[in-house]
Amino acid sequence: MTLTDSEREILIKYRIEQAHEAIEDVRFLIDGNKLKIAVRQIYYGMFYILCSLALKYRFKTSKHKELIGWFNKTFVKDRKIDRKYGAIIHDAFDNRSDSDYGVRFLVPGKIKN
Repeated sequence: MTLTDSEREILIKYRIEQAHEAIEDVRFLIDGNKLKIAVRQIYYGMFYILCSLALKYRFKTSKHKELIGWFNKTFVKDRKIDRKYGAIIHDAFDNRSDSDYGVRFLVPGKIKN
């Protein structure tokens, strides 16, 4: 499906709104001690922002790791942004995956097997 410029802008704004909502949810979830869900929402806040960036640059994928790889290649490797942001999104993806599927336990500041 090809988007018009107007449709693309609407979708970008929608993804940014989703990111803000996800981050707002995190505060509520942490206060309610719903930490596993908070970990997911932190990741999805970042994911929605990456989706909006991908839309702006006309990158298409349905795979999370592919989106993160594109971000790292396009922005981190070319030093358009600090490499710490690539590490942050990678860690958030791993933590989200672990909270959903893994056997590792999240400990403040550390991850243990």
